Amino acid sequence: MCGRFISITTGTDLADAFAADLVAAEHPPRYNVAPTDEVWAVAEADDRRRLGRVRWGLVPPWADNPRVGARMINARAETLLDKDVFRRPLERRRCVVPADGFYEWTARGGGGKQACHVRPRDGGLLAFAGLWESWRPRGDGDRVVSATIVTTEANATMAPVHDRMPVCLPAGAWAEWLDPANDDVLGLTALLVPAPDDLLEVRPVGPLVGNVANDGPELLLDV
Repeated sequence: MCGRFISITTGTDLADAFAADLVAAEHPPRYNVAPTDEVWAVAEADDRRRLGRVRWGLVPPWADNPRVGARMINARAETLLDKDVFRRPLERRRCVVPADGFYEWTARGGGGKQACHVRPRDGGLLAFAGLWESWRPRGDGDRVVSATIVTTEANATMAPVHDRMPVCLPAGAWAEWLDPANDDVLGLTALLVPAPDDLLEVRPVGPLVGNVANDGPELLLDV
């Protein structure tokens, strides 16, 4: 799964990396992004690629309130076509969630869990495959745009830590994934595979990341 991640690259630099128009204000760097937080997301519409901010945790249009999104921060790649809540955005509303790394926890001898920081070996960006939705409350109220991160089975690097990992799309797959006119769902799901084993590295970090109130560079210190 993916329950916490890092987002410290500026919106301007992300827009350059994804050849997107920046349509949201800059946001302070985040070292401990948690479910229901606002996150950067890249999507396409009207032949224009945009980088904006969305709520993490998919809120389907039929939901009574946006709190349901806290239970849909991740979507399993293997079952996207089996669930309408994910199949419909898979057909038309796909996005990329940029990240500088993410966290996962693994069991350790003697009990307890070890927090791990997972990052690209080359220091670059990760592009998580995502799905987005738009929700409006009954009556008056602001629209909520939300997203979920697609996960897949772990590669050899992640398997000792956890059996799932976010789908990390290579740059060569971004255009195909983001194209809203592309409704080849079988071809799209074929993109949702584990990352190459040499893409990521895993480092143990301290327990501070376990508390969402902690959000600073000290979370990344080795232990």
